[in-house]
Amino acid sequence: MTDTTTPEAASTGPQADPAPNAADFEASSIPPDELERLTGEIVAALKSVYDPEIPADIYELGLIYKVEIDDDRHVNVDMTLTAPGCPVAGEMPIWVENAITSVPGLSGATATVVFDPMWTPERMSEEAKVAIGWW
Repeated sequence: MTDTTTPEAASTGPQADPAPNAADFEASSIPPDELERLTGEIVAALKSVYDPEIPADIYELGLIYKVEIDDDRHVNVDMTLTAPGCPVAGEMPIWVENAITSVPGLSGATATVVFDPMWTPERMSEEAKVAIGWW
């Protein structure tokens, strides 16, 4: 399985350049240039999903903890919510799966909600902080 996050990204939220270099995926059966394209398009798809209560996308909010693309081109996402009692807790993973499966060349997606670690505002990118007026 190809992990498109890094330990740093998993612990500190979105990075300025979240898309890894294709050279990082030499073990994958997906060609590096195709993997780079898929990674960029998956990030763009994730950025199209917004928390309905916060005017920022879930990627920049730091709600995406891990993204893996397996050799069959199925994407597995570990994500969280801003709060365990989020009113769209049952819907947001479906939104994420639908957004990712719109990327050409993928076989499917599974989004799993996790709460370890708990989300905190420190996970937000500068872009998200600007969007919600915290900057």
